[in-house]
Amino acid sequence: MKYCNTADEALEVIKSNSRIYVQAAAATPSVLTNALSKRHAELKNIEVCHLHTEGEAPYANPNFSEAFHVNSFFIGKNVRHTIQAGNGSYTPVFLSELPNLFRKGALSLDYTFIHVSPPDNHGYCSLGVSVEATVAAIRHSKTVIAQVNPNMPRTFGDSIIHVSEIDFLVEVNVPVFGHDVQIPNEIENRIGKHIASLIEDKSTLQMGIGSIPNAALANLGNHKDLGLHTEMFSDGVIDLIEKGVINCKYKGVVKGRALATFLIGSKRLYDFVDNNPFIEMRESSFVNDTAVIRRNPKMTAINSAIEVDLTGQVCADSIGVKMYSGVGGQMDFIRGAALSEGGKAIIALPSTTKKGESRIVPFLKQGAGVVTTRSHAQYIITEYGIADLYGKTLRQRVSALVSIAHPDHQETISRQYYELLKACI
Repeated sequence: MKYCNTADEALEVIKSNSRIYVQAAAATPSVLTNALSKRHAELKNIEVCHLHTEGEAPYANPNFSEAFHVNSFFIGKNVRHTIQAGNGSYTPVFLSELPNLFRKGALSLDYTFIHVSPPDNHGYCSLGVSVEATVAAIRHSKTVIAQVNPNMPRTFGDSIIHVSEIDFLVEVNVPVFGHDVQIPNEIENRIGKHIASLIEDKSTLQMGIGSIPNAALANLGNHKDLGLHTEMFSDGVIDLIEKGVINCKYKGVVKGRALATFLIGSKRLYDFVDNNPFIEMRESSFVNDTAVIRRNPKMTAINSAIEVDLTGQVCADSIGVKMYSGVGGQMDFIRGAALSEGGKAIIALPSTTKKGESRIVPFLKQGAGVVTTRSHAQYIITEYGIADLYGKTLRQRVSALVSIAHPDHQETISRQYYELLKACI
């Protein structure tokens, strides 16, 4: 392990025709990626791989296409333009499977960029707020380069790594990327109440970040003995943990601990998880493993969608042919929850887009991806109610989903579905 004075010095080792994995989400090592981008005139054919990252991604500039190509496993706003510009690609992969791309050699790595806490007295750093596939990347990469930051929370589980696993290390002092708490609007609050009505005491929860999960969590204050086994979480769980509503006593996996693979939120969240043994960060190959998830009784998975068709097909990664995000962990948890004893798989979304178009549609847009199939879909929720699709025929599904569409669109989407069906007979 070598201490470097600057990120520029640490990145002198980077050579052309190589592949880099970048730690994701709030742990994005932006000091390193910025330094990498500065070398665009001298490097060629560098593939930069990652999930969603925070902050700017200057290497994604189409003007630097000869130097850098972005390979996204989950497309964030900062690199979304690269798909159309031609200096970026999308690799569809379940989040549970991503670490295995490195372990099985499907993607060999030359370098891994990470963002860690300072080493303790025993030489151990923490990956802090994002583990996902980073552990596998570290152990299957030729060279590991770390930015070490006193602001990175120290978390436990798979996030603990020894400095001997790091080849080049540069000290930085920058804020960890964060998001302010999103306040739900009236529609999101109505959706949140519907979600909360399905959650029983002693359930284990999976949810994402945003106003709808926050609205659901805000309605769980009178629940008892909830657990947390989730791909990610944000500030919304803190009050419930502090009140003892979320205590993880009845989980089937890592009982007594809240389990996640990454998290993002405000400084309050980062202070809460820092050196907190109640929070356990594990690799996505464990957290998102359907066989692991299903071991939690009453596992309740809450996910979102871009649109849902009247048979229950869920598109969550694209707008037509235009890639927007990625598969992520939706199917991991939807299937895991469905197989859990007493489990529930929920897809929640507003009934309309910001432009007023229905998100419950007679058929998905041409080229749209199906992330959750009609066979996997169970509960679909909008502000207008809950459609339980489990065990329902196609005709029954159409009726149930029309009933939770926006009233202004119900007649139209029903008519369009049956007209198309009739035309195909």
